[in-house]
Amino acid sequence: MTREIVLDTETTGFDPNKGDRIVEIACIELMDYVPTGAHFHCYINPERDMPPEAERVHGLSAAFLADKPLFADQTVAAAFLEFVGGATLIAHNAAFDRAFVNFELDRAGLPVTDESQWIDTLPLAQKRFPGMSNSLSALCLRFKISLAEREKHGALIDTKLLAQVYLELRGGRERLLDLDPQAAAALADPNGGKASYGQRLRPLASRITDAERAAHVDFIQNELKGSPLWRAMEG
Repeated sequence: MTREIVLDTETTGFDPNKGDRIVEIACIELMDYVPTGAHFHCYINPERDMPPEAERVHGLSAAFLADKPLFADQTVAAAFLEFVGGATLIAHNAAFDRAFVNFELDRAGLPVTDESQWIDTLPLAQKRFPGMSNSLSALCLRFKISLAEREKHGALIDTKLLAQVYLELRGGRERLLDLDPQAAAALADPNGGKASYGQRLRPLASRITDAERAAHVDFIQNELKGSPLWRAMEG
């Protein structure tokens, strides 16, 4: 089975070499393109102020992040590397996330990720939809993926959205045909083959009561005027 990690970060700005830092990181695990439910997520103290323009994007203030762990803490950097392991990392505009992740890992004295470990969904989308907007929001709308939970940019919700977009970019629901029978059945039938209802009757039994039927006949006879078409058909 192929294990991949969908990743997203939120930051204080655009360039770690100019003092910008990660403030939120989230990862979710995929096995053969199907989310397993395993995830890694944390907010991070950037040890600096929060530019207003960045806060408007993700809604994370310096006050909110003040008591959060540093990236170098065991609960963040080491836990992140342990969760990722040797899996491929999936990100939208991956060069941005890779630059920040590697900057923080290097700063913590930990091994950085190699470019070959990453898959960027942006060029995948650009190849499929040349000349069109290929932001995460645009792709979600194109693939009819709900954005109801996305009031602001957030690493965890964005990883969930990107996982669905990635599945579509890799072939959509047709990927079910590529899965082993057990995985395909689990995704196609969440009940595991156990029916949650009885056999459907054909035709369905009428649910109209005698009183409702009589009231309907009375309405037709006494309220409607003219010669309804169905009476001619009945005749």
